[in-house]
Amino acid sequence: MHEKIEILPVSLLESESVKVDELKKLASSLKIEFGWHYLLDITWILRQLVWIESKSIIDAGAGTGVMQWYLAENGARVISIDRESRAELPPRFRRRFNVQGLRAADLITDKASDRRSERINRTSLKAKVIDFIDLLRYEVDQLSNSEDDSKSGQVMIYNQDLVNLVDIADDSIDVIVAVSSLEHNSPEGLERVVAELMRVLKPGCSLLATLGAARDGDWYHEPSKGWCYSEGTLRKTFHISSKAPSNYDQYDQLFNELQGCKELRENLASFYFHSGDNGMPWGKWYPEYQPVGICTIKGDN
Repeated sequence: MHEKIEILPVSLLESESVKVDELKKLASSLKIEFGWHYLLDITWILRQLVWIESKSIIDAGAGTGVMQWYLAENGARVISIDRESRAELPPRFRRRFNVQGLRAADLITDKASDRRSERINRTSLKAKVIDFIDLLRYEVDQLSNSEDDSKSGQVMIYNQDLVNLVDIADDSIDVIVAVSSLEHNSPEGLERVVAELMRVLKPGCSLLATLGAARDGDWYHEPSKGWCYSEGTLRKTFHISSKAPSNYDQYDQLFNELQGCKELRENLASFYFHSGDNGMPWGKWYPEYQPVGICTIKGDN
């Protein structure tokens, strides 16, 4: 793996079609919908990962997104970090994956979660039956298709701000991934986040992040509450050498290809159709920026 800055080409969705189908199937089974470019982001990050099994991987800004579950399903030990609490993580995740809290407060007990879900859903018998059938189908499918359960990894929930990972030791993590989460920091705030992530990363290991790309100067995209960054800002913030490759010179061509991408345009998540202030107003395909991938490697201490 080498350091680079790469605006994400939509051709990835075709060249990595097997992985794309795996991600779609996993997301569907977990009732997760992708942000409009997240399928492209996750595919790019996974393409950079040569080995997942048994690795300690931070998913930075994970929420309840697909990345952490995919990594765990392929044998990784994932620390799922987000400033928003997942203490009441729904049972559908707990029962399928080996999920724990990094600290006692990070995840309430499974029984308590079940009791709260019961109170919330006591009038939704039909929904409960559907959830049970979905889970049963998944388990039957796993039994019939899986030859080896030993790859099953773990997800450790850690509800914490990325600038203050006090419970994670220096030089302890094999890989850090961040799917379109770091751009929710100002340029100055992003520098502090990157410094903290690099602190916990082992020397010689990689931080893989996707963010919004800016053609020229940095600018703030109000609907997504995220910044779009120029190549210069990304090189400076992630300490990427001027010799490391970049395809920012293809910005316009790649943006045109993104705007014409049928796969992303025709599969917008349902939540985009419920609002006019979400980046895809009322479900209208209207990309105003494009995602860029960062691979930076921590040097030897």
